[in-house]
Amino acid sequence: MVNTASAAHRRAKLDFDDLQSADGYRGFKVYGRSKLCNILYTRELARRLADTGVTANCLHPGLVATRFGDQSGGLLSNVVRVAKVLAISPEEGADTIVYLASSPEVANVSGGYFYKCRPATPSKEAQDDAAAQRLWGETAELAGTEN
Repeated sequence: MVNTASAAHRRAKLDFDDLQSADGYRGFKVYGRSKLCNILYTRELARRLADTGVTANCLHPGLVATRFGDQSGGLLSNVVRVAKVLAISPEEGADTIVYLASSPEVANVSGGYFYKCRPATPSKEAQDDAAAQRLWGETAELAGTEN
């Protein structure tokens, strides 16, 4: 399993009392929170898949030249437009995804966070295994599925 996260998770805080951002939706803040959740989900999935031969990892693809943020409006649109000058191509952005899905080098690695085909260290909050387990349970409850 390969999940796409983002370095945007570093500024995110998880609020278990407002997982759906009902108390105010701010796009980039929610984006960062969703990427933090992707990392935590990946950690918990890896734990649950231990000893099955199935691995779960996630990655930050880098700043990729996509349409992300094009319709943000205001100052953020201008920042995104300028930042895209430094962006990598979608093909380059997919390199770590393909690496994690197919490289024998990581065939037995699970629960990791990667950037540029190398292990990277996510934020302290993204390494909280208790939060990962809680998020799994809260998500299952919100989705109406069994934990």
